[in-house]
Amino acid sequence: NFAQKLVDADRASLFLVDSKTNELYARIFDVGLDGEHVTINADGHKEIRFPVGRGIAGQVAQTGEGLSIKNAYDDSRFNPEIDSKTGYHTENILCMPVFIRGQVIGVVQMVNKHGGSFTQIDEEAFETFAVYCGLALHHAKLYDKIRRSEQKYRVALEVLAYHSVCNRDEVNKLKKVQIRDHIEEIETFDFNAMKLSELEKPLYAVYMFKSLFGGVIRYEHDDLIRFILTVRKNYRKVPYHNWTHGWGVAHAMFVVLRTTKIFRPLEALALYIAAICHDLDHRGKNNAYMKTMGTPLAAIYSTSVMEHHHFNQTVTILQQDGHNIFKSLRSDEYKEVLSTVKHCILATDLALFFPNRANLATIVKEGAFAWDNTRHRSLAQAILMTACDLIASAKPWQVQTETVKVIFEEFYDQVSITFVMTR
Repeated sequence: NFAQKLVDADRASLFLVDSKTNELYARIFDVGLDGEHVTINADGHKEIRFPVGRGIAGQVAQTGEGLSIKNAYDDSRFNPEIDSKTGYHTENILCMPVFIRGQVIGVVQMVNKHGGSFTQIDEEAFETFAVYCGLALHHAKLYDKIRRSEQKYRVALEVLAYHSVCNRDEVNKLKKVQIRDHIEEIETFDFNAMKLSELEKPLYAVYMFKSLFGGVIRYEHDDLIRFILTVRKNYRKVPYHNWTHGWGVAHAMFVVLRTTKIFRPLEALALYIAAICHDLDHRGKNNAYMKTMGTPLAAIYSTSVMEHHHFNQTVTILQQDGHNIFKSLRSDEYKEVLSTVKHCILATDLALFFPNRANLATIVKEGAFAWDNTRHRSLAQAILMTACDLIASAKPWQVQTETVKVIFEEFYDQVSITFVMTR
């Protein structure tokens, strides 16, 4: 409207470039442009759409050069189709490209100056307006990016709606339970996590942490209890990738760390936390499903979709008030532990396991493996995470069979949903 008044034009339109279809489209145009060429798009808005290169606006979009046409019908580039459909008679046209960072992203077009043709002064004023128009559209695009980032926000809201942090009653209940100083039966890989009650699992998880890091790393006991209970809440009630599975992987890691002295305290801390948190908020669907179904998570993470989400959930829990079991660490130690936690959780993606295993196997075969080599040590951590993740296959037969049942149940649910959604 401002540009229309600026050059005293009868009508005005703003066309934007759709780079995907190589078309110009307009949703902002004067009321005179209505007719058969105006369509209703998927959002329910009126819209004009035509190929770049067609008509005066299309030429300006294609060349990036403004045009001032004194007699439209004498110009071969003019498309009289709209006039014929609306009954309007176009006499003169002033059309300017709109740029963002050197790229044409739109075209502003004025039609029929009152009392004559568009002048040089009109052209200069309109060209200046087009620059400001580009800035405005640039800010609009930035706003659009912000709106797209709301996908992340919606994922977070969905998680919060499903989960919550532990409450005071749960903390107090766990604190009141007395536990033995030494629980011998959980110090072997054969231990069956499925036989533990919902109270015993977090209690034993706290015990394992204290057994590994008591007197080695400073932490507050209440923070540890809150952290473990909130981790439990952040596992969904799916058949397999649930809290029991997370606990079982943490238990396997506990046995390794308890019976060896390979890893330094901060490494061991990261490995244990990564193990118990490695499937946080798992939906019972794999990465391929997430990508095929175009889920918000798949839009956020291009690789290792669920594993990145599991790590981000771990960080989210640590940031909750009264949950940061790492708060006594120095800044450099904190960064080191979080970096290792991320590395270890991402390593549970089987797409990463196979190349990791091949690389480690080559190093071992050549007799070149060394624990003081950072890359070798990192590969060993990654393989250890997968070993603990798949520990059920090394359990006694009766434990294996129970695990297979819930794996099949979860897989069947995913296949069934995929079949229905893709038909």
